[in-house]
Amino acid sequence: MIDSFRKMVSVNRALQIFLVAIAAIVLQGATQAQAARYTMLPPGTANPDGIGKRYMGREISGVMGWQGAAWLEREEREKEERTDILMKALDLKPGMVVADIGAGTGYLSRRMAGAVAANGKVLAVDVQPEMVRMLKRLAQQKGLANIVPSLGTETDVKLPAATVDLAIMVDVYHELAYPFEVMESIIRALKPGGQLVFIEYRAEDPNVPIKPLHKMSEAQVRREAEVHPLVWDRTIASLPWQHMVVFRKK
Repeated sequence: MIDSFRKMVSVNRALQIFLVAIAAIVLQGATQAQAARYTMLPPGTANPDGIGKRYMGREISGVMGWQGAAWLEREEREKEERTDILMKALDLKPGMVVADIGAGTGYLSRRMAGAVAANGKVLAVDVQPEMVRMLKRLAQQKGLANIVPSLGTETDVKLPAATVDLAIMVDVYHELAYPFEVMESIIRALKPGGQLVFIEYRAEDPNVPIKPLHKMSEAQVRREAEVHPLVWDRTIASLPWQHMVVFRKK
């Protein structure tokens, strides 16, 4: 009986060692794949507004920190960005589950909360704890119980699989340090046929008063989105400074 027990322990240890080795190989492979996707720029060549890293020919911009939260809530934002036109184009319905990725202070989350009504949800995700705290406070002040704030990471929005009808990123995607990985996590969260909406300042228009790294062309948005299981649906150009590029999950 003792010999049998010793043999069982030996087998279990061998299995544990094997599983640890497999996990290490998988992790190493994932790390190598991630490194191959991105190009680090040589010292002194990066744009000061960027993070010194390129993805699919585009230099990634730096993130606007929580210290700039007042800019997200500025009085003139409605006029400059015409959020009313954006909301109409989104065509949200009561009961929908929408995800506001990079929600910041919840400027758009609060507007979407009314459109999806009490039986819908707005999953408001940000990577900065300070932003999440502000978002939560402002939602509570407005009595919007259907806004669900949460903290994501640089690589994962941390939302349950196949639960989201529509995900939107407003002036966010160009700031993602790991766009490929974040996109994978968003797509996992989308239901089959769910929509993913990019709102980005138009790089094609030199009159848009935004720094170049904080703009994206429609062509670049489509190039980066279409490496994922997404199908371009439409592009709406009726916003004053931004374009709205809409995809559906295959």
